[in-house]
Amino acid sequence: MSLRTAHRASLVDQVIDQLKEQITSNSWQMNAKIPTETVLAEQLGVGRNTVREAVRALTHAGLLECRQGDGTYVRATSELSGAMLRRLRAAEQLEILEVRRALEVEAARLAATRRTDEDIALIEEALAARERAWEIGEPDGFVEADLAFHMAVVHATHNRVLVDLYEDFSAALRASIKAAGTSIDSSYIPHDAIARAIAAGDVTAAERAGHACMEHILIALTDSQEVSA
Repeated sequence: MSLRTAHRASLVDQVIDQLKEQITSNSWQMNAKIPTETVLAEQLGVGRNTVREAVRALTHAGLLECRQGDGTYVRATSELSGAMLRRLRAAEQLEILEVRRALEVEAARLAATRRTDEDIALIEEALAARERAWEIGEPDGFVEADLAFHMAVVHATHNRVLVDLYEDFSAALRASIKAAGTSIDSSYIPHDAIARAIAAGDVTAAERAGHACMEHILIALTDSQEVSA
């Protein structure tokens, strides 16, 4: 996607909209470094001060992060996820997991009633990737694979609000999953029961499996906190 030259009066608002479009369309991906102020000013046909104000506004909204001496990076893909990140920085790990449990258990329940053959295939593919990442001992890969599994389950609900909410929550979930994985690195929490229940269309089993998964994580987190206390 190419940037368009801004012409009308409200240049800052126009630049904000165009930079935001680069983010929401994934032209600038999560954690990617965006072009410099000078480059953006040339591409947009505006002054550097205008670009600076637009970047400052998007930084305040939580979509961008300015790193002194390094550059500006994509921090979130929407104002909602940016607001979540700001709020969750001060949240306790237990609070994040409680919200995660509410979202994921409901997602498993709904997915069991609405999944398609394509959804089942994507869930099984994500589950296999999660297990491979664990077996070869790749912590970062495991975090991404675990999140991809839950995202596949959420997509299988075909509830657009839940999908959008979970995607916006995903940045915080990455930190949550990574922290949980660090505290339970000696025990693997299988997700195959969730996948099986969804594939079978068993709502009760899917809900039960989702609850069991989150209870394992919550117990492990509590134990790790007691050890470190």
